[in-house]
Amino acid sequence: MGKPPLLKTAIRTVRAASLRGTALLVAAAMLPTLAFAQSLYTARVDFDARAGQTRERAYEAALQVVLFRVSGSELSSNPELIAEVFPNPSDYVIQFRPGEGDSLWVSFDGEALENTLRRSGQLVWGGDRPPTLVIMALDLGTGERDLIGATPAEVDDSQQPDAIDFDSQFRDRILAAAEIRGIPVVLPLLDAEDIATFTFADVWGGFEEPVLAAARRYGVDSVLIGKLRADDTRLDRWTYFFAGEQYSWTGEPETVIGLTADRLAQEYAIGGDEPLRSVELSISGVTSVEDYGSLQVLLKKVPVIEDIRLAGVDGDRIDYRVTAYGGSYRLARALRLGGLIEEDRFNIDDPSTTPRDPRFTEQLNFFYSP
Repeated sequence: MGKPPLLKTAIRTVRAASLRGTALLVAAAMLPTLAFAQSLYTARVDFDARAGQTRERAYEAALQVVLFRVSGSELSSNPELIAEVFPNPSDYVIQFRPGEGDSLWVSFDGEALENTLRRSGQLVWGGDRPPTLVIMALDLGTGERDLIGATPAEVDDSQQPDAIDFDSQFRDRILAAAEIRGIPVVLPLLDAEDIATFTFADVWGGFEEPVLAAARRYGVDSVLIGKLRADDTRLDRWTYFFAGEQYSWTGEPETVIGLTADRLAQEYAIGGDEPLRSVELSISGVTSVEDYGSLQVLLKKVPVIEDIRLAGVDGDRIDYRVTAYGGSYRLARALRLGGLIEEDRFNIDDPSTTPRDPRFTEQLNFFYSP
């Protein structure tokens, strides 16, 4: 029975001492996620000072690239509206550096950008972006067939140079398109475990279960499968699996990555008119100072949370009072993406049942499993 007071004391210690040792461990574990979130707000644009181009013009171009990622095409393709919402882009620049050739890397303050977008009623899609596993089967039309993995295949006497070239081209196109839209993608390792799970024939023949089994290995819920032809990419066929739904598309990699991004944005982006709601959030399974520190880092990064306050501690359960955009529906999805396990479902899958009275306090119960 000593756990509750110990945990309460630990929490007070954390808040007083900022969990120096634990914070370092948590920060190290979060580095890949943080690096991706930061890259959302960084863009490389053409910049030639010798031709009279100013940094302010470069900032405007970079801002347009970033807004395409985090707010979509409606805003990014409207220069007049951008100028109205962001009259001084330089106010949001936190870093810039020269790039290769005549180019400039510009990094913006992501939090400040998102706050401005919300205040102006624009769509916001922050760092809550689930990784998408992209599995591609390539037919060169000459009897040569291949799966495209995360790294170039080792060249051997049985492979034609064209096969290696097309592998690299499709890989690079997928990664470049994903960077433009800010979509984290995972390409299969194609190691012994993958080869034992699925084959080229499985992908080309539309046998979904072996391929989706690979998705379980990589821990992703968003899966894009492509059947590609080297002679005419307009005939490429893609199948996308997400949130229990399946989509069939045709087209080139850039088009399909765009469709994938649009579908994910429907799920995770927050409209500027999304209401703020009060949610009572209980998270159990917090049994140590390290757990608490890790949980605090996780909750701080949830983009739909506007404000969070500690309401109480009972055993291994911590209670919070949260103000979140979209209420329990949006918050639950963001927490599931963060790795928490939902215990009690409360009108999560049907946003139409969420009470519309903003004073209504909704409830969520989750379990933390580090």
